[in-house]
Amino acid sequence: MADKLVYVLNGPNLNRLGKREPEIYGSQTLDDIGAMLAERGRALGMSVAMHQSNHEGALVDWLHEAEDSGAHAVLLNAGAYTHTSVALLDAIRSIKVPVIEVHLSNPHTREHFRHTSWIGMAAKGTIAGFGAQSYMLALEAAAGL
Repeated sequence: MADKLVYVLNGPNLNRLGKREPEIYGSQTLDDIGAMLAERGRALGMSVAMHQSNHEGALVDWLHEAEDSGAHAVLLNAGAYTHTSVALLDAIRSIKVPVIEVHLSNPHTREHFRHTSWIGMAAKGTIAGFGAQSYMLALEAAAGL
């Protein structure tokens, strides 16, 4: 049986993990998280395609690509685009692949503008506030879909 493909999409500034505000986002880098996901994915019979961009359109393109490639699920940490991007909302609504919204921190404990998630309006579910473990929990959820 072929591995189930899971896209893991990361938005703006997530390339700075490990350096950027470690008191909020932790000390692990995105590469560290990717390695953890790849290892756990193998155990779950899943392969992980990890992407990061600071550009909204690239995230839209990867959402479309996930659909076109027959991906099993998408884990999406859209970063600040979570709270601003109608384009990502529309892209999620345009595909059938389930999208799980992921956040390292808990947006509801932060600034008021972070309390609204455009991504969450179309996502299958949201996992937030557990640091890098949020990604692992989301991968487990994807495996169960």
